[in-house]
Formats: sequence, structure tokens, C-alpha cells
Amino acid sequence: MKKQENYPLYKVEKIESIKEMISKALRDAKDKPAFMFKNNKKEIETKTYQQFSDDLDALGTALNSIGGFDRHIAVIGDNSYKWITVYITILQSRGVCVPVDKELPPEEIINVLTHSDTHILFYSKKYEKQLDYFKENLPDVKYFIAFDKDEESDRVLSYDKLLAKGKELLKEGDTSYTSIIPNPDEMRVIVYTSGTTGRSKGVMIAEKSLVAIPYYGLQISDVYTRCLSVLPLHHTYEAAGLLFTIHKHACMCINENMKSVLKNLKFYKPDYMLVVPAFVELFYSRIWANAEENHKKFLLKALIKVSRFLRFFNIDLRKKLFGSIHEVFGGNMLKFVSGGAPLRPELGKFFDDIGINLINGYGITECAPLISANRDGFNDYRTVGVLMPSLELKFENLTDDGEGEICVKGENVMMGYYKDKERTDEVLKDGWFYTGDYGKLNDKGQLLITGRKKNLIVLRNGKNVFPEELEDYIMNIPYVNEVVVSSIRNKNNDEDGLRAEVYLDEEKTQKLGTNDIKAKLRADINETFAKFPNYKQISEIIIRDTEFPKTTTKKIKR
Repeated sequence: MKKQENYPLYKVEKIESIKEMISKALRDAKDKPAFMFKNNKKEIETKTYQQFSDDLDALGTALNSIGGFDRHIAVIGDNSYKWITVYITILQSRGVCVPVDKELPPEEIINVLTHSDTHILFYSKKYEKQLDYFKENLPDVKYFIAFDKDEESDRVLSYDKLLAKGKELLKEGDTSYTSIIPNPDEMRVIVYTSGTTGRSKGVMIAEKSLVAIPYYGLQISDVYTRCLSVLPLHHTYEAAGLLFTIHKHACMCINENMKSVLKNLKFYKPDYMLVVPAFVELFYSRIWANAEENHKKFLLKALIKVSRFLRFFNIDLRKKLFGSIHEVFGGNMLKFVSGGAPLRPELGKFFDDIGINLINGYGITECAPLISANRDGFNDYRTVGVLMPSLELKFENLTDDGEGEICVKGENVMMGYYKDKERTDEVLKDGWFYTGDYGKLNDKGQLLITGRKKNLIVLRNGKNVFPEELEDYIMNIPYVNEVVVSSIRNKNNDEDGLRAEVYLDEEKTQKLGTNDIKAKLRADINETFAKFPNYKQISEIIIRDTEFPKTTTKKIKR
């Protein structure tokens, strides 16, 4: 049995602030590429760490000149180099960054900007048509700064002109920004959650929490030289990946849109990538669909068996055996880091079989966001890995199965919810953050997530059921795309059974050659749960015609 102690933590240089992180990148890698992206002319542009640092200093100096020294500054738009400069500039200042979810409707954007006391808003071209609406409904926003135009008007400034102004001020000796002394205990970010239930909350994150993530996270799982950024930067997961990249002095290649992912994988040839399970599922299904289309499904299965046999004798030929698959990912891909939702274990096994390490982790916005991750060489796809070295862990309200609510304490735990003491006090108690997730540790010290506290079903007989556990098993049925397990209530309104509502893959169900898909699904579910106790059996099945409604992070709304 593998033991964690056989895999010592990686050595990582300690940092105390974002400013120190940038300073060390300049010391060690000033001429190395920090970012690659397509500019407005569709040409590939590269920014070195020196150029990146110069842009940060110029933008920060210019912001200070218009009263942004210690203000709340929001940014909204697609991933871009300019978006990143705004974010990191604010993290090095005395201000607070408010990354806004670009998928929110205009009314909710107004709510977030109002609640967060935003003073300055950076925005991309997408929001130009709504600018008058924003200006009318956001009287406290003094400046709207456009990424994509040079024209300036009342309350509207140009990012490019502001950057140029900052460079002139620096030449004149303005040190108002570059001389700022960091205070890691101060709030630097307010991130608004988009949970599957309830209204969003403004999570306050201190600078010390932001720097703890790459420092301790890289001790568990390393990154390499070049990544492709595909997830929205306004989420803490991808924003943490940005800090990982800078701390490692790697290069982040910015993907411009979802249609370009496969093309950009081949062009940039990254060696690691942050993903969510939906991406992994898509890659997995396309690989098998392509193999079937080219009549190579049997060959792929045979090569996997051959590879496993050879690896038993420490002979690793995965790059050669699965070369055509590796070429799809650019030829250099070594690792996917997956987070944001549960990951089917067979996906981890498959990508390991073909030579790409799939690391699964667990995080929550309130922990900036990383809580645990699997380790290189100590990777169990059924778990979310080992605890961050910065955190303490305990379990509360244990069930009969030995599962409890996951509670953590440490450097990367949030300061609280902005202007919401009541909900802060519900989850922060004596420094412990109550995640609302239930889980347990296995005998090797790896964390397993079993379900959400708010989703827990307590049946009439007193038995506890986490629907997520059952949903994971049902998702293993090949033609099931989505599923939600809920309770059936009797006439006394007691929870007296379990219902599975499913959305099926139409193409796969057509290939089954049966006119009674519900009977087929019932048989497959019964077989899946054959060894489960009676209280975990599915009593009722509902087949949906449409996908479930989802949050902006693509999680099913329960």
C-alpha cells in the first residue's frame, strides 16, 4: 500500500505578498515569457515578466492618480491579458478587487457592483451596449474603464490611455504605487459565490490567503512550464492557477473562447492545464468517439492492456503507444488539474493509462479556494487527496457511517462575507470554517467527499442518504448525462423513498435498440444498486426532456 510519507512535499520558496511574488519572478525570470495571447489584430503577442511588471506599475500608478489608491475596483469580461493586469495590479495595492462573473444578467451585475461598493469598473467590449444602463444605475461608480476603445467621455476612460498616463507619471518620478508596503492581513478580493441554492455572498479574501494557495499548493502538486488558461478568471480556481503560474515563473497562454480550445492546445503545446470535470468528460468521450469512428476502439483497448502490462515491469511507452491522442493535446501535456465538482474515478484511470496525470482536488470559494489535492505519485482518483499543509481539519456532526461535516482552519480561510455578519457567523466559529460538505479520511489520509449538508436526505426510518453518492453511481450508466436524486414524501410529508430524475444522451439511447428506455434504465439502476441496502434503493424514475437548470459555474441547481 502506498503511504503519503513516501512522497515528501516539494520545496517551494516562501512568499509573504503578491508584490514579493512579482519581485522574485523578475529576479529569476524577467526575460522569460509570462503570457501569450491573441491581440485585437488576431496576432500572437508575448509579454515577458519584465514587461508584465512594467505594465502593473504603470496601471497602478495611473489608478492612484485618479483616486483608486484604496478603493474597490471591479473587473468584468472574458479572460485577457488586460483583465490579468487589473487583477494583479490591485492585489499589489491597498485596494480591493471585485472580479465579476461575466455570465450574470445585467440586473445581477448591478446588484454585485452596488453591494461591493465598487468605485471603478473595468469592462470589455461585450458590455458596451449596456454602458448607459450601468451608468444610470451605478451612481457611485466614478469611472468606467474600457478595455477595447480609445474614445473617452463622461465617466468613461480608456485602459490604453490610462496605461500610457501611468508610464509618463513613472518617468516623472511618481512612486505612489511602487512604494506601497503590503499588508497581507488586509482584504484584497471580494468574490461573489454562485452557489446551487440561495443568494450569492461576497467572500472576503485577505492577501495572505491568496499567497498561501500557491506556496502550499505547489508543495503538494507541481506545475511545469506552460499552461493553457480556459476557465473563467473571475472564479477563484482559475485565479489561483494564475498565481501558481506566476510563482512557478511559467507561461500562461490565454484561450480566447471555447471554440478555440483544441486549436490552441495544438498551437501553444501546454504541459499542464486547469480543468473542471466537464472538460475531462468531453475529452474522454471525444477520444472514444473518434476511436469508434475510425474503427480503432478495439485497438485502443488492447494498447491500454499492453501499456498496463509493460508498466508493471517499469517500462513506460505511453507517449509512443498513444502518440496520436497526445498530439490532440499539443504533444507535451503532462497533467490536468481538476476541481470544482466530483470526478468519476474511471476518468482518472483512463488518462493515467494514456500518459496524462489527472490530479483531482477539492476547494471552495471561502478557502481561496484550495482545501486538498491529490499528490503526484500518491494519486487516488476516488479521493480529493491530502489536506493543504496550511490547514487543520476536523469533522463535526458525525453520521452512523463515520462521515462528518468538513471543517478547516488556517491561512487560506476567508475573512467572512462582506456586509453579512449573520451568514458569516453561521459558518465561521472560533476560526473554523464549516464547509457544508460531508466527508471522511481513508486509511492513507486522503479525503473523500460524500455529499452536501444542505442536500442530506433523512428518511422516515432515520437513515441518512447523501444524494451525491447515489448520483455518482447512476452517472456510470453510459447513456445518462445528468441526474438528481431527491426524496419522495408520503401523505404525512415524511421523506419515505428516493427518486432519480435523469437527463439522457439521445444519441446513445437510440443505439440501444429498445423502445422502452425507462424499463432499460430501471434494470440498469437496479443492477447498479444490487448490493446497496434497501433504504438506498431508487423507488421512482423520472426522465427529463431537457437539461437541468444550472448556475454560471455549470452546477445543477437543486
